[in-house]
Order: sequence, then C-alpha cells, then structure tokens
Amino acid sequence: AMSQPAISKHIAVLERAGLVSRSRDAQRRPCRIEAKPLHDATRWLERYAAVWTANLDRLDAMLNETGVSQKPRGKRTKRQK
Repeated sequence: AMSQPAISKHIAVLERAGLVSRSRDAQRRPCRIEAKPLHDATRWLERYAAVWTANLDRLDAMLNETGVSQKPRGKRTKRQK
C-alpha cells in the first residue's frame, strides 16, 4: 500500500505533465484524467510501433533468406532472487 503523501506526489507529477487535473470540493481534491495528452501520446506511440514492426518484419525476412538461426546463443542462467 502507498502512503497518502506518496500518492499526492505521484498525482502532482501527473498534474504537472498535464495528464490529470484536480479540483477542490471541501476537503476532497478530486482528480480528472485529461484525455487529449493521452490521445496524443497514443498516436505518437502507434506511429513508432508501425515503424518498428515494419523494420522487424524486414529483419525477420532477411534472416529467413540468409538461413541464420533464430535460436539464442550462449548459456542462459537464472537470476537469483
């Protein structure tokens, strides 16, 4: 569980980034998600996702044409917790 001051700090960061807005209602400070910045970020990410998907598809095709193995090389080790 997060403390109330930690939550307030996180909300303040989101507010400064323009992702949420706060209002006052007596002792309460309701937050509202701002959709436009999130929509803009989603459009930006989708554009780059399309570019990377195309690049990785071309790389996959090239590897298939050259017969390069897609199996990872080397010994895998488990991380200790």
